[in-house]
Amino acid sequence: MLNLQTQLGNFQFANPLMNASGVHCMDKTELDEMVASASGSLVTKSATVKPRPGNPEPRYADLTLGSINSMGLPNLGIDYYLDYVQQYQQEHPNQPIFMSIVGTTFEDNIAVARRIQESDFNGLAEINLSCPNVPGEPQTAYDPDQTVKILDELFTFFTKPLGVKLPPFFDLAQFDQMAAILNRYPLAFINTMNSLGNGLMIDPATDTVMIKPKGGFGGIGGAFAKPIALANVRAFRQRLRPEIAIIGTGGVQTGRDVYDLILCGANMVQVGTALHQQGTGIFDRLLSELSGVMQTKGYSSLAEFRGQLKTIE
Repeated sequence: MLNLQTQLGNFQFANPLMNASGVHCMDKTELDEMVASASGSLVTKSATVKPRPGNPEPRYADLTLGSINSMGLPNLGIDYYLDYVQQYQQEHPNQPIFMSIVGTTFEDNIAVARRIQESDFNGLAEINLSCPNVPGEPQTAYDPDQTVKILDELFTFFTKPLGVKLPPFFDLAQFDQMAAILNRYPLAFINTMNSLGNGLMIDPATDTVMIKPKGGFGGIGGAFAKPIALANVRAFRQRLRPEIAIIGTGGVQTGRDVYDLILCGANMVQVGTALHQQGTGIFDRLLSELSGVMQTKGYSSLAEFRGQLKTIE
């Protein structure tokens, strides 16, 4: 019998799959569809202090190997998602849920975190330090000093399980620097990674950029992102304290993609572009394909191959 269960801190999940924040999680209808799916868990849209309409349309486009987007954090506000998760907890007391929060300023990051701390939410919170698609705003995690400032302040009051969502890093020195920062804090997990920031694609029929915000610059997801996601999961698993779990995100289209992220060290795996394109039925297929890979390899549980990537001597 295959065992697809996984663990993140003290939380147990039937399988490692979930949506990536920003995909299939805007409102109650989409979140309920995630609950009804075969995924092991779900995460809400990254919530700000007040509702945001996001960037002007068109702000998303499908590509041959993935997607480009510049959504601009459209969401219904922290109060909406807190109401949802509190109802969810009453109906599903043994199925943990993730809440994603974000601020466009230091003060807003702290304010949304305080709302969760003061609530009766008992799941896992994720603070998004990696939104690449708000015009004029840098990605927080690319600024080590600002990252430290936020985490220092958060852990003066935040006592619930907390993780950080990170942008992709590309230099080994960046992994060293960021891991050294993250290892200072009692984090439950990191989520690596957000989309590849500030790509650009052109419509060949019109010689026009494919999305409107930021002159066509946007985050790249899908198959484009998989090699970078694998590298980020692997690099952080080698550098972080063992008790900091990793959610691997980027480029998942098949069960083998899920397997590869776990092989690099991921405890859970999020699906973004492919979920947007195919709907929540994708989780049944991914779990079936993951099971097939495990059977072929002779594994009966995720723990048997998690982090066991081989290198060439």
